[in-house]
Amino acid sequence: MNLNVPTMSEMLAKGETPEILFWVGCAGSFDDRAKKITKALVKILNNCKVNFAVLGAEESCTGDPARRAGNEFTFQMQAMMNIQVLDGYQVKKIVTACPHCFNTLKNEYPELGGNYEVIHHTQLIQDLINTGKLSLEGNQTFKGKKITFHDPCYLGRANDVYEAPRALIERLDAELVEMKRCKTNGLCCGAGGAQMFKEAEKGNKEINLERTEDAIETAANIIATGCPFCNTMMTDGVKNFNKENEIVVMDVAELIANAAEL
Repeated sequence: MNLNVPTMSEMLAKGETPEILFWVGCAGSFDDRAKKITKALVKILNNCKVNFAVLGAEESCTGDPARRAGNEFTFQMQAMMNIQVLDGYQVKKIVTACPHCFNTLKNEYPELGGNYEVIHHTQLIQDLINTGKLSLEGNQTFKGKKITFHDPCYLGRANDVYEAPRALIERLDAELVEMKRCKTNGLCCGAGGAQMFKEAEKGNKEINLERTEDAIETAANIIATGCPFCNTMMTDGVKNFNKENEIVVMDVAELIANAAEL
């Protein structure tokens, strides 16, 4: 299947305005594993004929890691630059597969003058299913599988988005099994707060291993994530326990794209 990913500048040249801007994010653009999540979401958008575009080379980091690491100056520079580009294209609605980008664009850009409707990709996919644009009828891909969902901090506790990803997993005809620490009581995978980019402080255990143990306890075949950073941390955890042959880590968009056979 050929992926169709128009850029905002191409759309503008044709005199068209997309309904939604897909904010890919650094991980979704550069990380080989996260690129698969980007592709899965594009397949869904193409299949449902969603009128969307990306910024392409005009997209820059939201500044989230800089702000979390304490570099407020860099964050504000990044943000102002991005807001200028977004407003130049008169962007109204943004979808992203990264909760860090989601939180920053939704909650932190308004204080610098950037006001947009921002949704997480699980919310968009849920809407596509609810409005009948995407059908999972008769899908057997994950029948009989146990799936546990790891709540990304910036999606769950920071923005109260708990139901959309779970509603999607339940559409897969699979069994959703919850970890003992989930939803408002979820445990961080260890990558938030710019921790992804530095060595961990001294402790008796890496936090992603602690979280992976929670997932292993559920006896799930699949750990579903809604964040590229969580995906990396949980995958590393599964490898650490030599469980790669028993447990797969997949983004919710990948689960849906597979089930819809896209």
